[in-house]
Amino acid sequence: MALLEAKPISALSTTSASAVKTTSVFNKGTFSFTSVDVRMLSSSSSPPKPLVIVTPTVKGTYPVVLFLHGFYLRNNFYLQLFQHISSHGYIVVAPQVQLVRRRPKTTPPRKCHARLNQGSSTGHSRGGKAAFALALGITSKTSLNFSVLVGIDPVAGTQAFRTKPYILTCVPHSLDLSIPVAVIGTGLGPEQENCMSPPCAPEGLNHEEFFKESKLPCVHFFVKDYGHMDMLDDDPPGVRRQLADCMCKNGLGSRDPMRRFVGGIVVAFLRAYLGGDDEDLIAIVGDPSLSPAKLEDVLVLRE
Repeated sequence: MALLEAKPISALSTTSASAVKTTSVFNKGTFSFTSVDVRMLSSSSSPPKPLVIVTPTVKGTYPVVLFLHGFYLRNNFYLQLFQHISSHGYIVVAPQVQLVRRRPKTTPPRKCHARLNQGSSTGHSRGGKAAFALALGITSKTSLNFSVLVGIDPVAGTQAFRTKPYILTCVPHSLDLSIPVAVIGTGLGPEQENCMSPPCAPEGLNHEEFFKESKLPCVHFFVKDYGHMDMLDDDPPGVRRQLADCMCKNGLGSRDPMRRFVGGIVVAFLRAYLGGDDEDLIAIVGDPSLSPAKLEDVLVLRE
């Protein structure tokens, strides 16, 4: 029977949460990796958007994490997060949605191959909403088969302007998804940084609503003391980063705990639902203090 109301749980499977005492997902993994810039070319074989690809260098076939960046941000603002995920054995592909011209640095290692039948639709902020839309099949089509969906502080606009396509319906469990969903939310996202800018993740359009409208299985992770941009790199280049910092209220101190938390949650969720190994996810749910960023709530919808 389906559990229709979110509530804390102590396990996600028959394994006892108390049997798993720790997890390594919040630290860098054992795979060496490389970062690749791929720009648009005139040939028909070139990608439709410039890409940042972070991939293991060890020969093998790896699941793909398609990552959609936030509004007015650049895909290379998340390199430290991408590297964390890739070091655990995943290929991260991040298109630049708003066009920015850059020269390619190198070519991807040819010995690494994408496992296209196992992919994650993942995104941050407005890119989180776009990841939901892509998984729902109401935006651009892709040949990648999405097996999981991860929204990192997803946002559907502001109180004055909701962005298209309209995903949220204000109806619980209304999103027609048949894949597992993880939603990460921040406590400072709904707060204003100053009187000149609205909250970057306003109530009613943020992570809470995406979680409420998702079908099961769905897991919600909430960190109170961090903000909407705290999973970005420490010092992304350009004026866009400066604008993002002054528009959104963010936490005090280093971003490293939040980045490692987000990267670790993504890895644990992918391991559980792509790799069939849920020990790390069970450990985090059973003992939220394992997280480098203080977890206030872990909620789940499950059968």
